[in-house]
Amino acid sequence: MRIARAIKNLIEAFERLPGVGPKTAARLTYYLLAVPQGEIEKFAQALSLLKSDTKICSECFNVAETDPCDICSDKNRDKSLILVVEHPLDVLALERGNKFNGVYHVLGGVIDPLHNIGPDEIRIDELVRRLNGAKITEVILALNPNMEGEATCMYIAKQLRMNDGEQRITRLAHGLPVGADIEYADEVTLNRAIEGRREY
Repeated sequence: MRIARAIKNLIEAFERLPGVGPKTAARLTYYLLAVPQGEIEKFAQALSLLKSDTKICSECFNVAETDPCDICSDKNRDKSLILVVEHPLDVLALERGNKFNGVYHVLGGVIDPLHNIGPDEIRIDELVRRLNGAKITEVILALNPNMEGEATCMYIAKQLRMNDGEQRITRLAHGLPVGADIEYADEVTLNRAIEGRREY
């Protein structure tokens, strides 16, 4: 059976999204066919404004509406405490816990030689530069507890120590199981992980 070109194009577009296979792509496409035109137009507008109405914060590299972002420009945040995460979704997860009052640094990934991602492809140099001359007392490494996350933490700790940094370097420990992603953890687990961090 021939599929209409518009349907086929949208299915292919959905399939390019992470975690969306052919069946899910087809299900989403056929669902949208049944939605009123006004809802589809709202969806299309939200999608088209996604890039134009967001900015990357020049300080922490989180996604926000302003530069610097609300967190970096908040005078009530403890700027001496930097929590290093992989992705902006991790910032959202940690902010939901409402326990951390410092600032963030979003790496944009982890060191992953199998996928040709080295230290230069993520924002480690920017982190080191950010610590130079700033009054940072602690760097908390909050990367996912998997092989790539651990390797990235080791590399960052080594770079910070080579840079004569006097900051305390800690790592989230209790509460996060090995192999779990931070963005899927609940608030209680994340709060315990922050409170139970250890020297790295």
